Amino acid sequence: MQAVILAAGEGKRIRPLTRGRPKALIPVANRPIIDYPIQALLDCGIRNIVVVVGYRKEQVIRYLNTLDVPVDVVVQEKQLGTAHALKCAEDVLEDEFLVLPGDNYIDSPSLRKVAEQPNSMLVKTHPYPSNFGVVVIKEGYVESIVEKPEHAPSFTISTGILSLTKEFFKYARGNDITDAITEMLYAGIRIRPIMAGNWQDAIYPWDLLSMNARLIDSISPQKAGIIEKEVVIQGNVQVGKGSRIGPHTVIQGPVIIGEECEIASHCCIGPYTSIGSRVSVEPFTYIDDSILMDDAAVGAHSRVMKSVLGQGVTLGDHSSIISASHLMEIESYPIKGNFGAIFGDEVRSGPFTVFEGAIVGNNVTIIGGKKISSTSAYKDGITVI
Repeated sequence: MQAVILAAGEGKRIRPLTRGRPKALIPVANRPIIDYPIQALLDCGIRNIVVVVGYRKEQVIRYLNTLDVPVDVVVQEKQLGTAHALKCAEDVLEDEFLVLPGDNYIDSPSLRKVAEQPNSMLVKTHPYPSNFGVVVIKEGYVESIVEKPEHAPSFTISTGILSLTKEFFKYARGNDITDAITEMLYAGIRIRPIMAGNWQDAIYPWDLLSMNARLIDSISPQKAGIIEKEVVIQGNVQVGKGSRIGPHTVIQGPVIIGEECEIASHCCIGPYTSIGSRVSVEPFTYIDDSILMDDAAVGAHSRVMKSVLGQGVTLGDHSSIISASHLMEIESYPIKGNFGAIFGDEVRSGPFTVFEGAIVGNNVTIIGGKKISSTSAYKDGITVI
């Protein structure tokens, strides 16, 4: 069977993390998200894979070229929608194929079920269905699907994972897959809903923490770096090559630490933390339930909780990040988020700075001694004095 992975979009609602990379390449549990649908396909024995790229396509193509499995690449020159992206791949598709988003996690048993049923859709119940395509099921088949309704008619959503035939393209008159599925239903074509097992999407930046917690929970222990005496390691912990863990540091798994990292003495790394490569953490610092991307640096006597630090972020000594629940506006909609801080790439923050439910743009410089909250979601490239 053939599979198409849609990885052409930016992921605007997850900014500022997608300003410099497509959503499919955001690292979660120290792997780009697109790795997970590819691995699920391989686990199902599906190796005929097409990836549709668009936004920052060079980055995605460069990454795909590093994989052991050969992948065909199709370019969507303008990001006009999911059905448009799929139509870009029409000429290379066989009669039956799977469609998967490149920015979701799905387990292979669920994928195998939908692959065995032509004209089927993988669905899942969700507490916030209005963020997705909401599915109404009647007598064992999809009756209707409504994209991001203000008042959802059910709690069942489409995961965006479908098993289709090339007949789909007769109904893809618009740019979105949801509209084409609706046309198919009007024409009397039956779509079978299949309930997903383990599936995870990240709609907003803080959702990456939930995805990270799910994916990091199944890691295998590995200690390839230098671990000093009197280090305490509990649970599943991976330490990459060339990394050094200083004395009297405590690591409570599940935790992933990448290559060439420097974790100083007397630190505490709590569960569900992913630390990329070449990251430095100074002494007497506590990090918990967070994602630190490559080349990040956290100063001494700091506290980082429920946060995402983009690539190259530097936090000065005595930084404190406090988890908070705030109502904020994203794409003109009020959204409630519970997190510590979300930092874009290359943020520079001075010492004695407090962040509380804050979103900070790329290349922002913050002079020390400030309190930054969600109401101060700074734009890219500014200096906060």
